[in-house]
Amino acid sequence: MSANLPTLDTMHNAEKDAFAEPLPDPFVSAWLAELAAQHYAQATLVTYRQALHGVLGFIHAHDLSWQQLSRQQVSDYLMQRIEQDKIGTASVQHELTVLRQLFRWLHAKGVVSANPTTAIRLKRPPRPLPSLVDSDVLSQLLDQPMPEDRDDARLWVRDKAMLELLYGSGLRVSELVGLNMSDIDKAQRLLRITGKGNKTRIVPIGRQAWQALLDYLPHRSLWVEHQDLAVFVSERLGTRLSTRTVQLRIKVQAKRAGIAQDMYPHLLRHCFASHLLSDSGDLRGVQELLGHSDISTTQIYTHLDFGHLSKVYDTAHPRSRRSSS
Repeated sequence: MSANLPTLDTMHNAEKDAFAEPLPDPFVSAWLAELAAQHYAQATLVTYRQALHGVLGFIHAHDLSWQQLSRQQVSDYLMQRIEQDKIGTASVQHELTVLRQLFRWLHAKGVVSANPTTAIRLKRPPRPLPSLVDSDVLSQLLDQPMPEDRDDARLWVRDKAMLELLYGSGLRVSELVGLNMSDIDKAQRLLRITGKGNKTRIVPIGRQAWQALLDYLPHRSLWVEHQDLAVFVSERLGTRLSTRTVQLRIKVQAKRAGIAQDMYPHLLRHCFASHLLSDSGDLRGVQELLGHSDISTTQIYTHLDFGHLSKVYDTAHPRSRRSSS
């Protein structure tokens, strides 16, 4: 064992106050100190420390040490967190991830002979189907009349362009607010989108979205300050809109249209994907337009239009055809 690491007796005494603040476990403290020296963010270190509170309490309650903690005991602890403590699976998964990293460090330092977390996997809950609204509700939102108030009318011109792009091109809200004027190919009516992981993709701009964008751009030219490159800017500040502002503006326009359902940017992206896939059946094409790196992410939309799939089955499958008699 390294001379710089605490002894087993020192660690065992520290376990008696496992839930004290700050956590007194010397191994945890030494690991976090090493991460801090590697310039890990303070917020990350705080979440790591918090994620280990529960397992330290478990070790204390069962009079164990890190060296004695087995794979079965780690599994028992995780099940206790889910079944007795009623902790969500995502939170328990985070605890397991942090615990796995700590054990990897303990093993590298020679404190433990093996990492008991290596073979443990939590069963992830099924991904919920995204909410949807039908095309009539979207028309109610997008085709509502211009407000009579001049100030509200100017904002509607901008908001309509944002809504049309979110639904017409399937953008994430972060992609929408990140758009720069140089990302618009006016000749071919295309957008260059910078998505997750700084991956870029090209998406078309639909006819109505294009018209809404053309209606908005003269207003932007009047509002923009300091030669801001952003496509969508604040009328008051002249600078790039935040994602929060876009979320709030969608709710304002949904309320003005008399829509009771909660409306938010990602809902429009879901509708784009589902409606496009329902009409085209082109899963790969929709994957490219959405910027999904894994087609399994796109496949969730194949579960959303059961009526369409039933019609396809009834029409095409030889064992589904009804008797004509």
